[in-house]
Amino acid sequence: MKKIKLGLVGCGAIGSYLAKRIDRELSRESLLVAISDINPQACVKLKKTLYSKPVICSSQALIKKSELIIEATSVSSAKGLIEEAIENAKDILVMSVGALLTTENLIKRAKEKGTRIYIPSGAIAGVDAFKAAANGAIKSIALTTRKPSKTLQDIPYIKRMGIDLVNSKKDIEVFRGNALEAIYNFPQNINVAATLSLATLGPKKVNVKIIASPKLKVNIHEIEICSDSGTITTRTENLASQMNPKTSYLAMLSAFAMLKTILCPVKIGT
Repeated sequence: MKKIKLGLVGCGAIGSYLAKRIDRELSRESLLVAISDINPQACVKLKKTLYSKPVICSSQALIKKSELIIEATSVSSAKGLIEEAIENAKDILVMSVGALLTTENLIKRAKEKGTRIYIPSGAIAGVDAFKAAANGAIKSIALTTRKPSKTLQDIPYIKRMGIDLVNSKKDIEVFRGNALEAIYNFPQNINVAATLSLATLGPKKVNVKIIASPKLKVNIHEIEICSDSGTITTRTENLASQMNPKTSYLAMLSAFAMLKTILCPVKIGT
């Protein structure tokens, strides 16, 4: 069996988790050939834990060495990486999904180049049903996200709006708008809105509400879709990764599940 050459950009919590599981569980189907990060020491630290001993290199060199790139960076960094992957006709798994909505024509260019962009379902449930409903007629889509206040208090949007999350003792609705506006104002906190948008009707037709709660210790995502096929309602209460409290553990598991789907012959779900 020919092994698929993988390249990982981003050696933080998500990237390190994926690299270690690839190394131990997907070694028959794939080989991690290269890793890259803006912090070279993060690469060195990760490489020491791996059997595959990937090359540490720039993202540009990594793209040339790899057949499938795994992006585990940030929305701002992901934009350029996705563009380069597309121009080199290399497939890419994207964790920073908001980059696909805040950069024009990426998906159109991917189609022209024959590049596949893989998007894990991330921290939400029911994406297979949402995709199915989108092939009929969807009447409305609403996402309500509740997050611990402390995870939102340093976001520029919160400071700009003069919202006091440090001293507040009650839940505060900090945002209401469409998914595109949500992603623009919360680029690192609301990737679920981008995923939901791409799976259904686009970011301008997905209604988003974000609530900061001082009592919460988990992120809660509630989605309701009304369509001609019925009403779909999902709710996830996501525990944080032990490696990074700002990262959903379910999102990490979802990314690995997506890799397994790509690499394995049996495909389950739509």
